Amino acid sequence: MNRITVVAQTQADRRRAEQVAEQLGLSFGSYQALNGSSELLLVVAMTGDYLLISGPKAPGPIEIDFDSAAMRHRRRGGHNELLGKAIGVKGDRRPSVVDATAGLGRDAFVLADLGCRVEMRERSMVLCHLLQQALVNGASCRHDNVREAVARMSLHPGSAQLSDVSNHQVIYLDPMFEDSGKKAAAKKDLAVLQKLHRGADDSGALVEWALSQPVSRVVIKRPLKASPLTPFKPTHVIRGSSIRFDVVVRAER
Repeated sequence: MNRITVVAQTQADRRRAEQVAEQLGLSFGSYQALNGSSELLLVVAMTGDYLLISGPKAPGPIEIDFDSAAMRHRRRGGHNELLGKAIGVKGDRRPSVVDATAGLGRDAFVLADLGCRVEMRERSMVLCHLLQQALVNGASCRHDNVREAVARMSLHPGSAQLSDVSNHQVIYLDPMFEDSGKKAAAKKDLAVLQKLHRGADDSGALVEWALSQPVSRVVIKRPLKASPLTPFKPTHVIRGSSIRFDVVVRAER
């Protein structure tokens, strides 16, 4: 894993930044001293913490905000319907989902907004810190739909492979992948996540684990033209413009 340094956005944020660094077992540093490097920074700010790769020509900040303009736009888009269809949302059916690779929590929020109960699993403690902050902020959001969705979401730090999924019906996996067709914002997110998880690609083991669990459906997000990660042909595939969902269906629970 890449070195991560906690920094304070302003002097007023320093005390909390030092507390966050101690809580996460990370080093605390000066933003000004590190700005010329290419380190991954967790910036603690009064307006909300975020991740940032420091240095020239680095992508902009990555934050988790379930009430952002991007999330509101996505709520109105067709991608939500594709993901919901892949998970098995239909009529009054709202499956309970384990998002085993929660990352920035966006797909988990989409599913919760569709009415599913979603348990997020994330092994990065830094991402867990940001996800927890987003859940707290979402719980007091002025928009009813955000508060209602967040109420259906839970966060459990650690590897999904160590979790009990017997109370859920679906396992959802979104392994990191390169995709030359990604938009600039998606590439920025990917750059930060890859730096955060460098050397930790275990998507094959995750898929093997998911397929061995007592759930009625496993859904894997893939680039549109990539080879499947399952050792056999998926039950069916739901395709979008640049990504697809490989769906393995067992007996419904």
